[in-house]
Amino acid sequence: MSDDGSFGVVEGVSMALGGMIGGGIYAVLGVVTTIAGATTWAAFVLAGVVALCAGYSYTVLNAIADQNGGSVTFVQCFTGNTTLAGMTGWTLLFGYVGSMAMYAFAFGEFAVALPAVPESAFGVPLRPVVSVAAVAGFTGLILLGSRVTGQAENVLVGAKVAILVAFGVGGIAYVYLVSPDPAEYGVAGVASFGPIMAAGVSFVAFQGWQLLFYDQENMSDPVGTTRRAVLISIPAAVLVYVLVAVATYNLAPEALRSHPHTALTDAAARIAGVVGPAEVGAVVMSLSALFSTGSAINATLFSAGHFAKGLLSKDLLPDRVGDASADGVPERTLLALGAITAALTSVGTLGAITNFASIAFIVVFAAMSALAFRHRDGDAVNPVPPAVGAVGAGAFLPLMTWHLYTTRPSTFYTVVALAAFVVAVELLYFERETLAEEIEPVEEILDDVGG
Repeated sequence: MSDDGSFGVVEGVSMALGGMIGGGIYAVLGVVTTIAGATTWAAFVLAGVVALCAGYSYTVLNAIADQNGGSVTFVQCFTGNTTLAGMTGWTLLFGYVGSMAMYAFAFGEFAVALPAVPESAFGVPLRPVVSVAAVAGFTGLILLGSRVTGQAENVLVGAKVAILVAFGVGGIAYVYLVSPDPAEYGVAGVASFGPIMAAGVSFVAFQGWQLLFYDQENMSDPVGTTRRAVLISIPAAVLVYVLVAVATYNLAPEALRSHPHTALTDAAARIAGVVGPAEVGAVVMSLSALFSTGSAINATLFSAGHFAKGLLSKDLLPDRVGDASADGVPERTLLALGAITAALTSVGTLGAITNFASIAFIVVFAAMSALAFRHRDGDAVNPVPPAVGAVGAGAFLPLMTWHLYTTRPSTFYTVVALAAFVVAVELLYFERETLAEEIEPVEEILDDVGG
């Protein structure tokens, strides 16, 4: 933290890494591996490159706009279209809800993976119960005013990253020094569609850096600090994801096939078995996953609440959702976000939730990259990253949907239904006056006929 108490680059990088690594790798690794197999590392690299280009686009828009804010602010500033800005905000908000539901799902999976926790009680599966309880618990904490300071977050994120890096490096060392089987990287399959489609699914694991744009009032040199933090944190997250993906695939291939969501624990157990009881490694990884996904729920819920409050202050959310003048996050807003998250994580599947959240961020990131590309004539804008961000993110969407349709039709229809619901709700709200004007003549005709 800088001398004046504002966030500096270190805190910015910590916040962005906390948003990405906090729960992303634990929640999406199994889903991505089932698509890409040994090329999972390539999927993370590809998604990271597109995310980095989108991050660059955000930073240049932030500098040009010279306003604190994110996607909604940029749309309002550069297009002047309130409906488009509102729909962007709602799409992001649903994306955050999907992310929290994904983290809560993973939290429940790792909780029931602990040796002392049964998978069911009285015939009721405990995973959904634990997931909903986690969301309720963190909602309650935020209502009580709990918040981690910037310096404490540095320590917490440092611990999470250190555990995953140690696991990744230790896993690769185990493969080369202990395992009789050669390491497998799937290089021959890198040029196939598998990694590309998996990259789209994994995109949600790279959205945490975006939250920096909503905390700029707490930063020294907001434009410069945000830019450096974004461009440092995304490559760092890619490195961690690649290490973990390679280690897990080579150490626990059977677990990735049978129970992919918690395969990390099997891989950690295999490493720990070299120097001590294997169970210790599995428990440590499970506890780390619980800590990380819980932290991600808390941080995302807090930030999403403030984001929603910003939408309320711009009249982009109905007043009944919360009071924009309230101190901190409005209580009704927080309860609504928590309730929707709990419902989604209790009845949804991890694949459907992950794909839905990824689609929300893909759409917004592609749009912001395209917006930055429109301003490529400015001296401060290199047109290549925005072009890569727009084309890359834009290509992920049809590839993802085609893959889901051909391989997981039930997940495809669930995701389509969720996306259609979101778009319908957005249009009904933001075009309500236009719809009312169209409906009124019809009602008059019906009244005349009835009379």
